[in-house]
Amino acid sequence: MSGYCDYAPGHPLHGPYHDTEYGFPQREESVLFERLILEINQAGLSWETMLRKREGFHRAYHGFDVDRVARYREKDRERLLNDAGIVRNRLKVDAAIHNAKVIRGLRASHGGFASWLDAHLLDEGGQRRDKAGWIKLFKKTFRFTGGEITNEFLMSLGYLPGAHRDDCPAQKRILKLKPPLDPAWRRKL
Repeated sequence: MSGYCDYAPGHPLHGPYHDTEYGFPQREESVLFERLILEINQAGLSWETMLRKREGFHRAYHGFDVDRVARYREKDRERLLNDAGIVRNRLKVDAAIHNAKVIRGLRASHGGFASWLDAHLLDEGGQRRDKAGWIKLFKKTFRFTGGEITNEFLMSLGYLPGAHRDDCPAQKRILKLKPPLDPAWRRKL
């Protein structure tokens, strides 16, 4: 049961995110990259902090342009570490740059980040990849993607269940969009 469905609606920051983004499928690379950066930076902080700093992140990371972030050098790291509009943590900044390079590589190997996610919906045995399988895959592929970060990232995109309660109006809209996991995922995972 998602407690977010109880307190987010009507909140000036959480409400719009809950109602129009959280759990909704996304395909655009910059949106996926943004979500990954925000989830990584949220570690140890509140999601409200991320929503408040979201525009600062957008500006600091050049609109989440993967190619541009992948080319960041030391002067860019220093700029980010001195930017009060974002979370100033060297490990998180380095992870964003590293992960941009990884995502760029996913274009060649899978056609892009969204296609890579789709290609891993099933595990080696042909079963829907569970949370533990996703976490293992993300730790092998990306930096600063522990269990909670990976879970929230994938839940926020509809790859793992739990973003919304079944009776939440947002969940009903999400199901109409045919998220990566079909409606039966609630029983399968």
